[in-house]
Amino acid sequence: MSNRIDMLLKMHEESPEDTFVLFALAKEHQSMDKTEIALEYYNKLLTADKDYVGAYYHLGKLYETLQQIEDAIKTYKMGIQIANAAGDHHAKSELAGALMNIDEDFE
Repeated sequence: MSNRIDMLLKMHEESPEDTFVLFALAKEHQSMDKTEIALEYYNKLLTADKDYVGAYYHLGKLYETLQQIEDAIKTYKMGIQIANAAGDHHAKSELAGALMNIDEDFE
């Protein structure tokens, strides 16, 4: 494993609900093509904080990579709702753009 992963795992042991650490672990594993582990961390993150708007885009992209298009669509739609509620127009726009690329019915 990489030094970065080791460092993040140590941080995760010390603070298992730290959303930044969960997100970083998901991204690190995703970048290493360890998709199943990345999925686990994204799910832990969204269980700990469903309002962590940045996770929805990356999780949706991971689902797209895995050809799980229905899961990607659901994830993007949930992310749009969360971003809208938070007033995060930039995230909402990114999520909507990603959704439009895979869902012909989305407007």
